[in-house]
Amino acid sequence: MKDHHLISANRLDDGAVVWLNDALEWVDTLELACAFDDERLEGAKLAAEHAVGQNLIVGPTPRAAQIVEGLPLPIDYREQLRSRGPSVRPDFGKQAESAGVLSTVRERPVVPVEVAHAGVYRYDPSEREFLKTRAQQFEQQVARRLSGELDEEAFKVYRLMNGLYLQLHGYMLRVAIPYGTLSAIQMRQLAYVAKTYDKGYGHFTTRQNMQFNWPRLSDSPEILSVLADADLHCIQTSGNCIRNVTTDHFAGAALDEVVDPRVHAEILRQWSTDHPEFTYLPRKFKIAITGSPVDRAAVRFHDIGILARKNDAGEVGFQIYAGGGLGRTPIVGTKVRDWLPERELLRYVEAILRVYNTLGRRDNIYKARIKILVRELKPAKFIEMIEDEFTNLPADRQYLEPDIVQAIRERFVAPDFAELSAVSPEHELMLEADPEFGHWVRNNTHPHRCPGYISAVISLKPAGGIPGDISAEEMVALADLAETYSLNEIRVSHEQNLVLPHVELSQLYTVWKALRRAGLATPNIGLISDSIACPGMDYCSLATARSVPVAQRIALRFDEAKQREIGELKLNVSGCINACAHHHVAHIGILGLDKSGKESYQISLGGSADESAAVGTILGPSVGYDSVPDVIEAIDDIYLKNRSENETFIDTYRRVGIGLFKEALHDTH
Repeated sequence: MKDHHLISANRLDDGAVVWLNDALEWVDTLELACAFDDERLEGAKLAAEHAVGQNLIVGPTPRAAQIVEGLPLPIDYREQLRSRGPSVRPDFGKQAESAGVLSTVRERPVVPVEVAHAGVYRYDPSEREFLKTRAQQFEQQVARRLSGELDEEAFKVYRLMNGLYLQLHGYMLRVAIPYGTLSAIQMRQLAYVAKTYDKGYGHFTTRQNMQFNWPRLSDSPEILSVLADADLHCIQTSGNCIRNVTTDHFAGAALDEVVDPRVHAEILRQWSTDHPEFTYLPRKFKIAITGSPVDRAAVRFHDIGILARKNDAGEVGFQIYAGGGLGRTPIVGTKVRDWLPERELLRYVEAILRVYNTLGRRDNIYKARIKILVRELKPAKFIEMIEDEFTNLPADRQYLEPDIVQAIRERFVAPDFAELSAVSPEHELMLEADPEFGHWVRNNTHPHRCPGYISAVISLKPAGGIPGDISAEEMVALADLAETYSLNEIRVSHEQNLVLPHVELSQLYTVWKALRRAGLATPNIGLISDSIACPGMDYCSLATARSVPVAQRIALRFDEAKQREIGELKLNVSGCINACAHHHVAHIGILGLDKSGKESYQISLGGSADESAAVGTILGPSVGYDSVPDVIEAIDDIYLKNRSENETFIDTYRRVGIGLFKEALHDTH
């Protein structure tokens, strides 16, 4: 029996998957491809190399194949997915009636941004000019790539610096949403990009960013320019640099907040953007900050985690963690400073980064993160080195003086809150009259710091939906609601949901009805179907298994009544060990693996990303794709049988331990 190989690649301009056919031409349909035997494989490889030289394709790779009923079929499951398109989006990819990506539109409509500032944070003219110039520079780099002046290896650096990836089915552009704060104008601009340059939708991530999965390379500079019109960008959403600084999605609105962390997140963003010393770190670097005693930003699982506080004198300061992270080696961060005066914030962060930049490993990608450096040095030695570096910083290194902080604070648009009563008779009446509204309010709202207001959380996880996905039409609908009912603000949560942060209690029922009409009123925040899921092997070239279909099937297993009975339960699904869905810190975490060419899923219990930070414990042997929903249901049944009255899943787990839950795996092996 002869061995056969397909040769697949990505087309340069649109990133679409193509294969070499019998005539050594590139085709975008697998059925037209040729499965080359050993005798013809070398000639096919030479033809692929020639196509690279002609600037037609990227990354040609031979793939083991078999002939099934006279047609070629990749043996590798990932390549089978790649040949069709995302299994979770049958409307896109090769399985759709209209294959391929959207054609380039030659004349773009005028971008509807005519205000002095587009965002909640007001950019000045120099910042807007910087973003426009950056887009123009990238346009030159793209032109050099398309002309062949730059090969893929040389261009990759520029591509990633501007947030453009090449994944399984095409290019992906990652847009920064600094500290998860959007205005209605910015949301409409994202909708415009989705409709004009993509396939009509976007995807919110766990770094409070948005990803577009189908842009063309030739369109990408224009997309950057369009985003810049609305004070949005893609800078440092990729590469070994300081990534988007994330924070609490209720920042500036939460009743329990001590300090609004967005001000310091913005300061860190400005300080770190194109920082000459920290643009090429040993590995990507992530910072999170929160200003509440309740950690809603997972700060202890970041390279640097910052808790903003006030002392007895009312002075702002910070508790600092370093060396946290997930991925291959999940580690809770080390507390390196219990109190850091506000004035010293940038200097201390710089000291941490200088130690890491000097000693972090660049020879091994798996040991390059700061968490590994802290582990190998030991925390006490690491803290000593930070303090030495901090003490010896030049005197002219920037102090964060009060006038700087105030200047940044004043550039945030201050919400024009009305003076309202803490109780709304209209709201109380509708709670009593409409039980469905009551269910939604209990799950999907959060107390506000101003009397008469409340924060409304919009679930992007309808039953059977794709966590984090949102259509252009839904973006526009939410922009309209934000403009009318939420003082022009929207927040993105690291849990892949959205928030209308400033809704008057008396208007909440009206908002809920509008959300329900738009299909955005799923009352499941904090429940088992409100799962975080990375794109997994449906999109990502690093993934080892699918993640979204697992989350979908679990969500469909539990109806609303059952979910309410179970109560608060965080379930996250990652498609590989990189842990983009934070499975290590979920109450129930699911990790997709490749086991002898088949999808297999490892389950862990007891993780927590809040102030009681903990890494979950692996339950036992991994289980097959078909078994996952059964195992999760069995875990929940064990919990319901053993919980005390009103006890949450995580509290029951901590009380009884993991042993009791191992029974859930018995029927799968």
